[in-house]
Amino acid sequence: MVNARGQISDFFKKSGSLQRKHSLTPNKVLIYHMKITKNNNFHLTYCTNIHPGESWGEVFANLEKYIPELKSRLSPQRPFGIGLRLADTAAKELLAGNNLADFQTWLSQKDLYVFTLNGFPYGGFHRQIVKDQVYAPDWSNQERVEYTLNLTKILAALLPEGLDGGISTLPLSYKPWWLEAEEKKDIVFKSSCLNIAAVVAEMIRIHQATGKLLHIDLEPEPDGLIENTAEVIDFYQNWLLPIAGNYLGEKLQIEQSLAESKLLDHVRICYDTCHFSVEYEQPESVFGRLQSAGIKIGKMQISAAIQVNIPSELEQRSLIVERLQPFAESTYLHQVIERRNDGTLYHYPDLINALPQLEQSLAEEWRTHFHVPIFIRDYEILQSTQDDIVAILQLLQQNNACPYLEIETYTWDVLPSAMKIDMLTSIQREYEWVLNNFAGS
Repeated sequence: MVNARGQISDFFKKSGSLQRKHSLTPNKVLIYHMKITKNNNFHLTYCTNIHPGESWGEVFANLEKYIPELKSRLSPQRPFGIGLRLADTAAKELLAGNNLADFQTWLSQKDLYVFTLNGFPYGGFHRQIVKDQVYAPDWSNQERVEYTLNLTKILAALLPEGLDGGISTLPLSYKPWWLEAEEKKDIVFKSSCLNIAAVVAEMIRIHQATGKLLHIDLEPEPDGLIENTAEVIDFYQNWLLPIAGNYLGEKLQIEQSLAESKLLDHVRICYDTCHFSVEYEQPESVFGRLQSAGIKIGKMQISAAIQVNIPSELEQRSLIVERLQPFAESTYLHQVIERRNDGTLYHYPDLINALPQLEQSLAEEWRTHFHVPIFIRDYEILQSTQDDIVAILQLLQQNNACPYLEIETYTWDVLPSAMKIDMLTSIQREYEWVLNNFAGS
């Protein structure tokens, strides 16, 4: 049997040579970076959650190490956007003393700007076991409120005039925590709505005082308390708008209808392309259903999931298990959703739980929540959901659903070793792939 690591390594190298051959010329980069169309409607960044570091000192050291070099390679003549991830510790430290003012000066000197924050992971996110603790504290907890209010204060200071700014956050909570406690789940929904409304009230105040429009961007993902389009719409219609709308109406002394309108402005969706692909949702359908419900997309996260077509032969299934084994790592959750022959979907909480079931599974396809490099579509038996990203880049130019794009392959540290190359080159190749496909769509 051919070794899986060798197969992945060979294809990864081959893919790299193809990518370099077709990468953008410097002139073309200047046309499209970092506001990526000629009319400057779209903004592209990458999420700095790929760099380890929970303190502000660690975060800033990574920014100094990577951002100026990336700007010189990709956008030497134009402002370069940063998708800033701040843990709770880093956010508090950035707000202390002169740190925020000093950071603003650095951004100005380097011709950089921040238009989005990642407020999903509250605490440690690298080099430790994260798994379901990435959802803690959830939106029923006051700690999540205080953390997001700190991020709101930071983004209000950093956001350039003329842009709105989003803070991506978890999909309320982790669904398996509440599967056997329906009454408690309802309490989580209600308390999450009230806590979100408290943050929205502050965002409304900031908008009135400064003209800067900020929004919370809820990020549906497999096994999140809201994980797909139907659950998003249900949450807005049956929980967020009535409960948070009533709270805002009383707090701001405004009509319920106006409060609900403000909620739709300030609570949006972070559309992570990996997550919706794992749920087998078609981008055009998701866009249409959200828009029909009046729900806005605050940020597009560009990421790819692992996709595998499941053969009937046992020997081929065994080979797939071997190929997938290096991805069953211990840091993050890698939820698996299988699609069976009759179209039904079956969930596994993690790849490590799913692999022993593959040989006898009724599935015709598996999709796994593992953010793989977006510039690879097909490597031997394994594929990625890259096609959904291409479809989304086309859709965005047709209906202007969201101008803010953030590349989010945060798994470089835990990729199989055969797939690793140096960080700067990896990030650059992801940018170039997006720009090539955006320009060509």
